[in-house]
Amino acid sequence: MKTESQAARRSRIYRIRTLGGLRREVEGCTACPRLREYCSEVARKKRAAYREQEYWGAPVPSFGDENARILLMGLAPGAHGSNRTGRMFTGDASGNFLYAALHRVGLASQAEAIDRNDGMRLRDVYISAVGRCAPPGNKPLPQELTRCLPFQAREFSLLPRLKVVVCLGKIAFDWTWKTLEEHGVVLGSPRPRFAHNAVYTLGGAFPTVLASYHPSQQNTQTGRFTAPMIDEVLARAKELAAL
Repeated sequence: MKTESQAARRSRIYRIRTLGGLRREVEGCTACPRLREYCSEVARKKRAAYREQEYWGAPVPSFGDENARILLMGLAPGAHGSNRTGRMFTGDASGNFLYAALHRVGLASQAEAIDRNDGMRLRDVYISAVGRCAPPGNKPLPQELTRCLPFQAREFSLLPRLKVVVCLGKIAFDWTWKTLEEHGVVLGSPRPRFAHNAVYTLGGAFPTVLASYHPSQQNTQTGRFTAPMIDEVLARAKELAAL
């Protein structure tokens, strides 16, 4: 079987016309053998607490309001969170922290995210990640994120009302700029630097970029990233999006 070239794959993804079509393309992606093997292995072995559950074990599609003005961009699915539940930021401590905050500021229908069939609804928010597969050690390789880049770039085009991108963590921040470069943004030197709650306004049709710490357990359990801090970030995102 002939292997599709990177250029051909990129061109094909850029021709997808709906977010639903893009989600299906993500779910069927096999571009990164290391990640596919790891996600499948985790889904087979499972964590003891979830041994009775069927893991998703596949690339995780984005989730939320297709008319969203705010896009939340994370790093990648968690091995026993999104890789288990099949929905971004669902089923682990990071997701618990994030969805509770979204509910507090009126952007989510409920505070708890358990699985992709729990009835969660988002208002004016779409949740994505720069990597769509759970990586070993939570560290995707640069070449793997490069293969995911067309998904992000196309997603930006298919969110017609997008005004603000909230980057959850430095890696999401850096790769969001790479995505914007795909859309013609020319970055000078030095490139934008990550700083929590920093705002970068590009003007024109480009969305505003808002940087935030990632809601990882390392950040939330040490007090580096608190509930009032994420509430402030989300309130600022709403203001920038004119919600």
